[in-house]
Amino acid sequence: MQDTIGQNIQDRIEQETEQARAACDVSGSNSPECAAAWDAVEELQAEASHQKQSKPKNSLEKYCDANPEADECRVYED
Repeated sequence: MQDTIGQNIQDRIEQETEQARAACDVSGSNSPECAAAWDAVEELQAEASHQKQSKPKNSLEKYCDANPEADECRVYED
């Protein structure tokens, strides 16, 4: 699942990069359209970076999600 999401966002980054280049070619490299198009690319790259940092849950975390009342899943607050 994570690979599919990761590939999807990489595909979107490539598409947005192509659109940004086209916008800059048409409107000029100092135009607001060019800047906005590259902002969209940067936002997607930031999201891709964030997704890579998300670590998958370990087996205990998965178990506790399914069985929050289990003794192993109790949380004690100080």
